[in-house]
Amino acid sequence: MGCCQSSVREKSEEKEGNQQQQQQQQPYHLTSSISQPPIPHTDSSSTPPPIPPLGFDGFDGFSEFSLSDLKAATNNFSSELIVSESGEKAPNLVYKGRLVSNREWIAVKKFSKGAWPDPKQFVEEASGVAKLRHPRLANLIGYCCDGDHRLLVAQFMPNDTLAKHLFHWEHQTLEWAMRLRVALYIAQALNYCTSQGRPLYHDLNAYRVLFDQQGDPRLSCFGLMKNSRDGRVTPESVIYSFGTVLLDLLSGKHIPPSHALDMIQGKNNMLLMESHLEGKFSTEEATVVVNLASKCLQYEPRERPDTKELVTTLAPLHTKPEVRSHIMLGIPKHEEAPSIPQRPLSAMGEACSRMDLTAIHQILVSTHYRDDEGTNELSFQEWTQQMRDMLEARKRGDYAFRDKDFKTAIDNYSQFIDVGTMVSPTVFARRSLCYLLCDQPDPALRDAMQAQCVYPDWPTAFYMQSVALAKLDMNKDAADMLNEATTLEEKRQRGGRGS
Repeated sequence: MGCCQSSVREKSEEKEGNQQQQQQQQPYHLTSSISQPPIPHTDSSSTPPPIPPLGFDGFDGFSEFSLSDLKAATNNFSSELIVSESGEKAPNLVYKGRLVSNREWIAVKKFSKGAWPDPKQFVEEASGVAKLRHPRLANLIGYCCDGDHRLLVAQFMPNDTLAKHLFHWEHQTLEWAMRLRVALYIAQALNYCTSQGRPLYHDLNAYRVLFDQQGDPRLSCFGLMKNSRDGRVTPESVIYSFGTVLLDLLSGKHIPPSHALDMIQGKNNMLLMESHLEGKFSTEEATVVVNLASKCLQYEPRERPDTKELVTTLAPLHTKPEVRSHIMLGIPKHEEAPSIPQRPLSAMGEACSRMDLTAIHQILVSTHYRDDEGTNELSFQEWTQQMRDMLEARKRGDYAFRDKDFKTAIDNYSQFIDVGTMVSPTVFARRSLCYLLCDQPDPALRDAMQAQCVYPDWPTAFYMQSVALAKLDMNKDAADMLNEATTLEEKRQRGGRGS
């Protein structure tokens, strides 16, 4: 089962007489849970979200791994398992590995000695990156800090890098629609990270863009880790680097930005385009991408667009959302789990398996707030005017939700949530459905995850995650979450909390 707040292991107590000496030899551990500030209700918020569950990607949160775990996973860091593009010449190597405990594939980044001399700084930086969870990221799932060893553990993406597909392809070049999808998805990843207060991405290039099991492009989380000695990256320099990735997508090769700008200013846009794409792309779309690349590569940082403008510009070009990425990449379809559990489903389970948002709405209206019992215990002093205003906002949200005015419901539920005096899993579930009905699956997924944080064993939270994941075309993950919800509901029926 996924969990929203993962505590990593505490350092064990040593005998008092040996403690100071042992601390130099033992791994450094994060000794408290990773904090979970309130989740934002809009994509533009700078408030960091809590760590949501990773159950839909096969992992259960952010953990500490022992060095022996990672040695076993990588065959003692075998050179045959190095997946870094520069092989053994890279200063910080990345290995493909497989955990002995659950047979899941992982990517392990091994930093060179001296890269992170302060173990506390390394763990704190890793925990900050681990708070970011998004379908457009190859998420960070753990770390190891043992003696001089500094390692990060992330989800493994099995279908190579953008650099491989652009510069070293064997069977087919990337089709134009897939290049547009890559540009949009990476822009969305950067915009998400910026909205969560982490706008810096180090060394953004085509090697940092990875393709997952379904062929969807994701941005590696490793670039979100600042180097302990690197202070030159700015939000504007990240945009510049994104512009170079756009050039790669247009041309299929490395073009010096200054040379590209000369071509653009000389009205020779089409000379940038890869020859294999001739006759297979829209000139109008290519012009939009070329112009955006030009803006990103401006000499003056203040003249470059922000991440929100990147997404706004690229989103209208994503004209083939129904075509799965694995088809565009020309790779076999990843085997998906059954779409529904092999057991009888409740009314909520049936509605979610069909993605019947109208039926889900009717169920949430009829259930009202009966599952919120026990999630809040307020003192007499907390019943202030602010509290009354907050409850009025919730009431307005409930009326709008009942009347299917979902945008108004979102606004009022957001007012209730932002005050923070009370937490309500039902409000998060209702706002999640509102987002789905407004065709916004990303915030819908985050709200469903937050509902689980408030009430970890609540089936409705898992059901809502299932629907949101399905809307994001993460079908195997959606099926897994639906199974999880069904299991929890069966436990409740056998005598658990609420119904």
